[in-house]
Amino acid sequence: MAGEAEVKFLDGDFRIVRPGAFVRCAVTNVPIPLEELKYWSVDLQEAYATPQAVMQRLTTQKG
Repeated sequence: MAGEAEVKFLDGDFRIVRPGAFVRCAVTNVPIPLEELKYWSVDLQEAYATPQAVMQRLTTQKG
C-alpha cells in the first residue's frame, strides 16, 4: 500500500484513518514508514522522525 497515510495519534498508539505506507515528519517533512513510527504529539496531531525533531518542535512551541 503506497502513499501517505492519514493517522489519528492517541496516547501510546495511533489509528489509521486513511491507509498508506508512511506519514511525514512535521518538522523535517521526511517520510516515516508506519512500521517505524515512534514519536508523535497527541495535542498537535503530528508525527516526528527523530527525538531531535520532537525537541525542535517543542522549542518552537514555547517561543
